[in-house]
Amino acid sequence: MPVQLNHTIIWCRDKERSSAFLADILGRPAPVPFLHFMVVTLDNDVSLDFMEKTGDVAAQHYAFLIGEDDFDAVFSRIQERGLTFWADPARSQPNTINHNDGGRGFYFQDPNGHSLEVLTRPYGSG
Repeated sequence: MPVQLNHTIIWCRDKERSSAFLADILGRPAPVPFLHFMVVTLDNDVSLDFMEKTGDVAAQHYAFLIGEDDFDAVFSRIQERGLTFWADPARSQPNTINHNDGGRGFYFQDPNGHSLEVLTRPYGSG
């Protein structure tokens, strides 16, 4: 069997809010509870399992490869909510998208400060 990512835990302060935010922005089905997680499933059967913790949440980075049509929908949802986005991970280019490898991409933050990225072309593919 090939090695595949099955799931990862995303630490957060409010699992309902955080999982609903990501599912909504990415246009995914509503999160479902599983044990003490709220689970967002991606198209490649990888699940993002949101788990609450008290105290500080260390910011992580999660990148999502999406299609061009999906990019337009995600970007519209970001703009409709008035969320700040950046072309780069250092956040030096606010309210701008990038065109890395001939595609489009941008970074934004979730309610816990995680750095989320959407991109239409994998790095190094251009």
